Amino acid sequence: MRLQISLTLHKIYTFIEAQQSGSKVKKFFRKGELGGLLKDCKTGLQEGIKFFQIKSSDIMSTAREMEEQAQIRHHEVLNTIETISSSDSASSISRTYSGSYASSNSISMLPAEPKIFHGRESELADILKQFEHSTPRISILGAGGMGKTSLAQTVLHHEEIVLKYQGNRFFVACDTAASKVELAGLIGAHLGMKPGKDLTQAVLFCLSEGPPTLLILDNLETVWEPAESRKEVEGFLSLLTDITSLALMITMRGAERPSKVQWTRPFLPSLEPLAQEAARKVFIAIAEDRHPMEEIDQVLSLTDNMPLSINLLAHAVDVEGTTAILSRWQREQTSVISEGYDRRSNLESSILLSLESPRIMSTPHSQELLSLLSILPDGLSDGELKQSKFAIQDILDCKRALLRTALAYLDDHKRLKALVPIREYMAKFRPPTDEMIGPLFKHFRELLQAYVTNQGKQSGTLYVQRLTSNYTNIQNIIQNGLHPEHPDLADSISCTSHFIRFNTNIGKGAIPLVNKVLALLPHSEDHWAKASVTVRLFGNLRAYLIPHPEALIAQTFEWLKTLDDPDLEGMFTFSVNHDGY
Repeated sequence: MRLQISLTLHKIYTFIEAQQSGSKVKKFFRKGELGGLLKDCKTGLQEGIKFFQIKSSDIMSTAREMEEQAQIRHHEVLNTIETISSSDSASSISRTYSGSYASSNSISMLPAEPKIFHGRESELADILKQFEHSTPRISILGAGGMGKTSLAQTVLHHEEIVLKYQGNRFFVACDTAASKVELAGLIGAHLGMKPGKDLTQAVLFCLSEGPPTLLILDNLETVWEPAESRKEVEGFLSLLTDITSLALMITMRGAERPSKVQWTRPFLPSLEPLAQEAARKVFIAIAEDRHPMEEIDQVLSLTDNMPLSINLLAHAVDVEGTTAILSRWQREQTSVISEGYDRRSNLESSILLSLESPRIMSTPHSQELLSLLSILPDGLSDGELKQSKFAIQDILDCKRALLRTALAYLDDHKRLKALVPIREYMAKFRPPTDEMIGPLFKHFRELLQAYVTNQGKQSGTLYVQRLTSNYTNIQNIIQNGLHPEHPDLADSISCTSHFIRFNTNIGKGAIPLVNKVLALLPHSEDHWAKASVTVRLFGNLRAYLIPHPEALIAQTFEWLKTLDDPDLEGMFTFSVNHDGY
């Protein structure tokens, strides 16, 4: 009913504007349309009056019910926090109610302290020294799989850092951000802010007015490396480092630091492979010391002493033994060379050996699940694994196999994820097929449709939470269908329309899908999908810059003629007239 009232007001506004102005919209009205529009306005107003007469008597009782339910949920959350806090994972939780970050929304989940940490004691000491007399700006650099994240997490939980910053420590994984705006949004979410189109200034103000704070940006290269976003990201980092009470630490692959930031000197050198003794300690912590040291050293020689490679092979050795691993390694390398391919890096070979381990081979569909995770940086919950109806037998067994081989892990929200180097390997060598993606696309499409249907209802909150948990996943899955010959093109355009609506309603800015969708509109025959997405875009012109809008307006009115959807047409007419077209 709320949407109907809104549309009625839109139509009244459009009727008045069409009567009084000489805007371009007036040229699009068909003969007799103004009379029909006026009739719709009268009918809508009568229904609105009737609706409010009925609803007014229920307002107080509904308010009481909502208050009671809110109290119940509040107590459930407190009980959950108390339960978690009393468990072994209590150290991974930071309640940021103190200082300027006090908010009912500002519960920031910190990653757990690494249980195995060897060989980085020197780097750890260098970092802690920089915290002694200043508010440092530190960059941890190195190749993928070198242990940058583990070092940052160890700093995060070090007793000196905890004592200095207490609850004002934030660890932000940046591998789902695609722009400066999304990066600011991630930081804002950890600070307890509500979503917004651009939280840059709000984040800067909050941190500048707050107590001494440590902010760690992990995997920052994801948003920094693309040329189109680098300048804005570096500008944002520069503004962050202008805050004198903010200690900033980033982890990035490579050897280049973002410019426009005065990084604390001396610079921390790029992380190197572990020393042999440290590599042995890491290996034995995983696979125990029941294997001959000579054979352990042989296995370690295959890893370049890279922490991620050691982790993968140690888990494999723990089940198969050193002899089997060495034999499989030799067969794999010989096969690659004999087929005329370049020799794989040791990290790639470590991943391949893990994929061919008995635990994975005994559940062969686990490779398909890992392939899907390569395009799902938000990961998947157990509920989503079941509800998506993947064509994967024993999917929870597949999940367990990936966890046991260290090819995947559970984050602090119990979502199944793969590390960035493993995701990149799978996307490059074993990308998911359309048949594998199909069930997940259907699941997200139904989720978006349910959100649209239940928007404004009490049940709509649940759909907002589920969509937010899959914010980047959904965009990646939709993008897979945005190709001229793809059988799901029309549905992908329709999903984009729903996602724009969701994105606008939660207060976020522009999404990268839009430009691709606009280019593909001529390739679809589904007029409703095309009209729907353009209606959403013109309803949020402040976020989207549309090239050649007049031509698209004319084309959209042609599509609307075939649909007999006065509500959609009224929304579009109002939007373009309101913006002066």
